[in-house]
Amino acid sequence: MSEPLHPTATHHLPSFITAPGDTDVLMVVVGIVLIGAVLAVGNFYLHLHTLPERMAHRSQKLQFEIVAVLGLLALFTHMHIFWVIGLFLAMIDLPDFGTPLRRIAGSVEKMAGVPPGDGAAEKVGESAIHVVAAEGPETKVGAGNSEVQGHA
Repeated sequence: MSEPLHPTATHHLPSFITAPGDTDVLMVVVGIVLIGAVLAVGNFYLHLHTLPERMAHRSQKLQFEIVAVLGLLALFTHMHIFWVIGLFLAMIDLPDFGTPLRRIAGSVEKMAGVPPGDGAAEKVGESAIHVVAAEGPETKVGAGNSEVQGHA
């Protein structure tokens, strides 16, 4: 049985009002749009958040790592100044100090007679052992073999 409408109720109801027990189509559509909007905004936010890292990816490894760490700090601490610093650092081309310093070190090794790539740390460690052994009056181990090169 159908109940009669109240005399003051309108006889024409909008299409989004459903009958009891029917599926609310408007709610389903709004739910799908809401989920899509949240995913789209989240994707845009993460794309924007990784902008400094993508910019610094073309630069030096150290600069890229610093920008990546600043991005992670900004993400986990919610302090946007880290993201801004990372963005500025990604925009700046840092000069390459490593190559000239490696060339200087290679030239100094060549002048010192050390084979390139061996490094002076091993030679310093060996000569220090020989010097300590030579200075001790109670032992003479290595005293004749110790040869300390002068740096003049």
